[in-house]
Amino acid sequence: MIHYYDTLFAYISRIIDIPESDRASCRETFRPLFVPRDTLLEVPGKIPHYHNFIVSGFMRKFYVNDKGEEVTVELNDGPRFFTSYWHFVNQTVSNEYLQCITDCELLRITRADAERTSKTSLTQKDYTIRLFQQILEEDKQRINDLATLTAEQRYVKLMSNAPGIIQNVPLKYIASYLGIKAESLSRIRREITS
Repeated sequence: MIHYYDTLFAYISRIIDIPESDRASCRETFRPLFVPRDTLLEVPGKIPHYHNFIVSGFMRKFYVNDKGEEVTVELNDGPRFFTSYWHFVNQTVSNEYLQCITDCELLRITRADAERTSKTSLTQKDYTIRLFQQILEEDKQRINDLATLTAEQRYVKLMSNAPGIIQNVPLKYIASYLGIKAESLSRIRREITS
């Protein structure tokens, strides 16, 4: 289980130095969890109780639109935090699903533990602000890409920036994330490789 925490600390250290006292706090409050593929960690109509950190594996966040179609709004490529973040922070009812696409190794912290450690942590407040800014920037970039790039350009950008997603996530989820039909993505892929 040591590699779970080593992966978390390496991820956090890319943004902020994490002192040993905060590392010890993380070891106490983040609980390791192995989740088999195709498991739904969260479903709509509930308040998210956990902030998840993906140590390994691939997850997606999606909702079901008014036509009954699944719309993928987030995929991960490598270790990162992955949660219905706004609903977790505000403790509101979520309209999203969190699904483990592959087997996943996770670290999870409850809202109560996150609140408690924020009072003693030397870096948690700064890190949370930076994480919030990163999430806002990713959302802004995604909206911009959907509005300004063609489907092919969005796919090429994803191939370049997140090759792990291309290799590990089913085509139908990638197509949904890119805002296109699976058939259109299949055609784009054929055109790129020919």
